[in-house]
Amino acid sequence: MAQFPPLQDSFGRQVTYLRLSVTDRCDLRCQYCMSNKMQFLPKSDLLSYEELQFLCEAFIRRGVHKIRISGGEPLVRKDVMQLIAGLGQLLDNSGLQELTLTSNATQLPKHATALVECGVRRVNVSLDTLDKDTFARLSRRDALHDTLAGIDAALEAGLKVKINTVALKNYNQAELPHLIDWAHQRGMDISIIETMPMGFIDEDRFEQYMPLLPLQEKLVQRLAMQPSDHRTGGPATYFLRPETGRHVGFITPLTNNFCAGCNRVRVTCTGEIYTCLGQDGKMDLRQAIQSFDETVLQEKLDEALLAKPKGHDFEITKSDAAPATQRHMSVTGG
Repeated sequence: MAQFPPLQDSFGRQVTYLRLSVTDRCDLRCQYCMSNKMQFLPKSDLLSYEELQFLCEAFIRRGVHKIRISGGEPLVRKDVMQLIAGLGQLLDNSGLQELTLTSNATQLPKHATALVECGVRRVNVSLDTLDKDTFARLSRRDALHDTLAGIDAALEAGLKVKINTVALKNYNQAELPHLIDWAHQRGMDISIIETMPMGFIDEDRFEQYMPLLPLQEKLVQRLAMQPSDHRTGGPATYFLRPETGRHVGFITPLTNNFCAGCNRVRVTCTGEIYTCLGQDGKMDLRQAIQSFDETVLQEKLDEALLAKPKGHDFEITKSDAAPATQRHMSVTGG
């Protein structure tokens, strides 16, 4: 088999992290993520698990050592454990060092034990509130109990869980210290994230957007946190809370651009590669994937990486502004 050099963009950044969306569908309808009347892809458009496995193996041969399965909600795709099991067999003997997942946790009671058996050791769970009514209003589904049950199942199965919380003005701002306490008491780290202007939604993002740097300063002081060099491969800046021994991360794509160290690309469930979360530029890999032609696929990856921009153009500065990208977050995952 032909040898290919590590994937690298025109700015010298090496790509070692693939975020793979296996579906654009989700069983929640979070206001900041999607419209309540989303038009999802026909299931026939999705790449097969065999095709997704081939794609991942091609990335691993180019130096990718971390793969995150995402969606939508990845666990709503039928038989998705078939793919996760296949990728799990690549751990430790092919260059793949970590296989992980981002989920809203509603399906974890059914899958947590199997994930561990496949080699998954940690998951990120999206949770913006512990208040039942606020959860229902934000997600348009009365499903807080399902998410909490999923977190319990993940912890009981031995998965390390990190909570991801989007900071939303007028929704959960006052609750964030309590969420941090709750996560830390259960042995979980937590990251607070600025809402991102992706796709047209039913709400005005300007009315939701809360800049994180001022909030970060207040939380660091209130919780007596210290700067930390803790890293997980993503863009968060972490602080250690000595009282609990746990971390709080802050992901600030708008107030503190983190693009200089970007090491990741995203591929959709239909085979489109996006080299920047905040740009609409993409390349279609579908034909190369479905023909199982690795030479053509690797040439396409090199071409895509050469077009990877230096950074995104996220901005939320006025009411009713157009989003930075036409696609919703659920198309490419977080």
